Amino acid sequence: MRTAWKVATFTAALLAAPLAAEAGKVEGAGIGAGVGAVVAGPVGAVVGGVVGYKVGGPNIVHRRYRSCWHDDWGHRHCSRR
Repeated sequence: MRTAWKVATFTAALLAAPLAAEAGKVEGAGIGAGVGAVVAGPVGAVVGGVVGYKVGGPNIVHRRYRSCWHDDWGHRHCSRR
């Protein structure tokens, strides 16, 4: 029963964030809920998920597209787009 309660609380914390939210908020909620569950159990998962959603997470989705080339002397040059 305890395990089912933990799983249900953890799932509810993850599903609390709307699906149309920014990626940083969803990542933050996931990281916060995971850390909260490890540190303080089910209550920590809920609190960590809410705090993680509000604060946001690492922006690991953002990609910087650059075009790089080597000149005649072998030096590398890059420019952002």
